Amino acid sequence: MAIIYQAELSPSKTEILRDFLSGRSWGEAGELELLGAYRFDDPDGVVGVECHLVRVGETIYHLPLAYRPERLDGAEEQLLATMQHSVLGERYVYDGLGDEVALDCFRRALCGEQAQAELGIYSDEGELIETRPQTVTLSLEVDEGEELPTGDELLDGAPFTIARTVGDLDGTVRLHARWSGGEGILAAI
Repeated sequence: MAIIYQAELSPSKTEILRDFLSGRSWGEAGELELLGAYRFDDPDGVVGVECHLVRVGETIYHLPLAYRPERLDGAEEQLLATMQHSVLGERYVYDGLGDEVALDCFRRALCGEQAQAELGIYSDEGELIETRPQTVTLSLEVDEGEELPTGDELLDGAPFTIARTVGDLDGTVRLHARWSGGEGILAAI
């Protein structure tokens, strides 16, 4: 279960996402509409992996983020922001497509070995207050006659794609998302 604290964040996630999109050649500036998010659990419980779906103009963007308690060596170009979290303290926010923990979550999801995390809301003292409903629901689609790859195959370099924009991503194994008012493929082999 993803642990989500009732916390103050500075800068906010919306501010980080807006700066992320406006600062990339494939992104754009403009009014950001949050469509939903989903999370993966890091098996080691260190990195927060949260993926956002946002709309700017007519384009829907898929923005995976990785939240870390310390800087990631050699990933300066992937660092999006340093966030102050009122419960966890300083957090380093990285582009999830440049973070191996986040990429491993997608690998496992495409192999049917990892589902999206359930969302638990916790107090500052670490007490579970409630579970939050999903705003994005993931499912795995596999073409007839195809088999799921193993995690070892993907870890050994078998190619897979994670969408930056939600559109016509294709493959024989697909990570499909549904949210209020939409659906699309977020990753594929």
